Amino acid sequence: MEKLLISGGQKLRGSVRISGAKNAALPIMASTILGHGIHKLRRVPNLRDVFTMGRLLEHLGAEFSLSDSTALINTADIKGHEAPYDLVRTMRASVLVLGPLLARHGRARVSLPGGCAIGARPINLHLIGLQKMGALISLDKGYVNARTRRLRGANICFDIPTVTGTENLMMAATLAKGLTRLENAAQEPEVIDLANVLISAGARIEGAGGNIIEIEGVKELNSLDYDIIPDRIEAGTFMAAA
Repeated sequence: MEKLLISGGQKLRGSVRISGAKNAALPIMASTILGHGIHKLRRVPNLRDVFTMGRLLEHLGAEFSLSDSTALINTADIKGHEAPYDLVRTMRASVLVLGPLLARHGRARVSLPGGCAIGARPINLHLIGLQKMGALISLDKGYVNARTRRLRGANICFDIPTVTGTENLMMAATLAKGLTRLENAAQEPEVIDLANVLISAGARIEGAGGNIIEIEGVKELNSLDYDIIPDRIEAGTFMAAA
């Protein structure tokens, strides 16, 4: 096991630049599936999960690069609809491509991280919500298979707040027909950041940050040009050290 040995006793002073929040970057990267074109995201953290999401987007047909914390993602030629197990087995956030793929292509096949069974896991809340929006969903050997002609707006109340569930359904609803209302929605800053980036692309979203979010579907979204929020956990760590 790796260890960090820290010799204290010296006062810390100076300034530090906080990295972008991974838990904001991953859903925002997934949201690029919704819009055709070249997306520019700044303050993207240089982390394994970010590169895994980048490889997943490439598998679907996108072009991805990351340099100096700036990601360029070209989703003009995304035609794939499957997120295979060998790419997503180590990344829990892989399920975040389910809603965008379903909204863009009308079909998606997404492996569950670890090939795990559904059971009572929060992924159930994603699937129940998508079914209410008109998706036909089946489970097959660790994969979620989903199809729809076009998602439609629905009233969805989560049994418990779920960050990824709120994000997945919010992304799916941006291109759905009609109004989607998410009740008992997650209120984390990363949910707000995703809503803000979608709004910047032309989505119609109100209420993010509260427990009720309303999304009026539009026909298409523009490409993104956005600065991801700083990582609050990293910021808190430096605050505690100081």
